[in-house]
Amino acid sequence: MEFRPCIDIHNGKVKQIIGKSLQDGQDKAGENFVSGRDAAFYANFYKKSGIKGGHVILLNPKGSMYYEDTKAQALSALRAYPGGLQVGGGISEENAMEYLDAGASHVIVTSHVFRNGRIEYGNLKKLVNKIGKKQIVLDLSCRRRNGEYYIVTDRWQAYTDVRLEEEVLEDLSVYCDEFLVHAVDVEGMAEGIEEPVAALLGGWGKLPVTYAGGVHNFDDLEKLKALGKNRVNVTIGSALDLFGGKMKWEEVVSYINRI
Repeated sequence: MEFRPCIDIHNGKVKQIIGKSLQDGQDKAGENFVSGRDAAFYANFYKKSGIKGGHVILLNPKGSMYYEDTKAQALSALRAYPGGLQVGGGISEENAMEYLDAGASHVIVTSHVFRNGRIEYGNLKKLVNKIGKKQIVLDLSCRRRNGEYYIVTDRWQAYTDVRLEEEVLEDLSVYCDEFLVHAVDVEGMAEGIEEPVAALLGGWGKLPVTYAGGVHNFDDLEKLKALGKNRVNVTIGSALDLFGGKMKWEEVVSYINRI
């Protein structure tokens, strides 16, 4: 298990939001924390800490009045920590190189690959041909529906018909270097992890995968370690003291370095 930090950017500001509350139409989201510092500050903090593999997420769509401000924040973070951060939000083969040239180690892709409720293999193959699989992270963030977990897109607002299951992980693994999975129903809630999701990811375990959603104390990290068989990486957002929470950065890093 590795600790993977995050920089979520919405309306041009670094925030921690309640994932399922995000609304593109009005650029609204339930907020747990809005930082007075910019994205480059957090990138430099992670750089000084020697923590790699964190993700920068643009939470405004193209067309939003805030998109350019959000994008500028993301690019500033990548330039501050070249090779140390991944970036996602509206990525396609047309703009991936802009972010990689700015310093991203990987681009994180969801909506360009999951379209009209299904996997768009044509777009996925175009992206692989453009930049290579070693720089691609596929975002398989999910929400529960009828007792099963389905991959969601468009900043977690649209369900696909694709269930999160081992067969899908196996199928998509040939096109990417890592997976990122937000358990959206608990994202930003800081009330506990989505245990079935953690168990599924740990049971497969053939590529690096980062779980995000609901971690709020060290008991949750113990659960994730056990369910994920110590091979699922973790992101902590709202519960971390960097973002107004109670879990201290130094204690989290020290804890994960020991396991």
